[in-house]
Amino acid sequence: MTTSAENLALADQPAQAPVQSEEQKAQRERLRLLGRTPTFIAGAVILGVWIFSGLFGDIVAPHSPFQDDLLDKLAAPSAEHWFGTDRLGRDIFSRVLVGARDILIVAPLATLVGTVLGTAIGLTAGYFRGAVEEIMMRVIDAFLAIPLVIIGLLALVALGPSRVTVIAVIGIVFAPIIARTVRAAVLAERELEYVAAATLRNERAPYIMFAEILPNVMAPVLVEFTVRLGYAIFAIATLSFLGFGIQPPAPDWGLQIFEHYGLISGGFWWPVLFPALAIASLVIGVNLVSDGVTRVYER
Repeated sequence: MTTSAENLALADQPAQAPVQSEEQKAQRERLRLLGRTPTFIAGAVILGVWIFSGLFGDIVAPHSPFQDDLLDKLAAPSAEHWFGTDRLGRDIFSRVLVGARDILIVAPLATLVGTVLGTAIGLTAGYFRGAVEEIMMRVIDAFLAIPLVIIGLLALVALGPSRVTVIAVIGIVFAPIIARTVRAAVLAERELEYVAAATLRNERAPYIMFAEILPNVMAPVLVEFTVRLGYAIFAIATLSFLGFGIQPPAPDWGLQIFEHYGLISGGFWWPVLFPALAIASLVIGVNLVSDGVTRVYER
């Protein structure tokens, strides 16, 4: 025979299940909508091709991307060399395949660094308000007033070009932009009842920011990450083209363009065209994925 206390406990159990199922249902619904969004599917397919190339490029490449053949340099596209050869006789098709690896490692890591820093800054500025917000936002405004390319180039000149430096510089450059977006979302959330309830429970500020508010602003954070990822790819390619990014002999796409763009006037267009098309297709794929994520998570 059950007591009244046991009956009350049993009555409470079913009430908690629908809350979890509603959250899980909403997440499943978003994933289902993503799977039915044409732009997201098209972008995911393009990204999948380049991720496969980055992972298995060494295996599927018909030639070594690092093997010089000065007797066959600047050969036009043919059945043996689908994209032709470069100024050192290296197979461009193989270098484009393997070159996806560097940019697919550096770009997401740089974007992740910028997203984490920007989210932390935006949470702090949006939650504390007052003098803390004013100081942080004025610093961000001053930082954004300087052309970001100038900041990146100065940092790379001072620290020297390397993968780690490129990741840190791009991440720091992206952080203020992401911080403004996160701050705007936090300003709306901090006025809601659940934040007031946490404050009345005497919860500490870091707990309220990261355990209460952050899960509710993850949608704009995710959208910012996907959007900035496309910019990061362009930024890495630009830095490599200027000689401040990934260094030789890496088959980086921007570096390949830098090494051969002066040959276009002589009719040797293929060493530049195919790496440029690779950059464009990857950015298009990321932007299509970003568009699909934005459509679903900002409904």
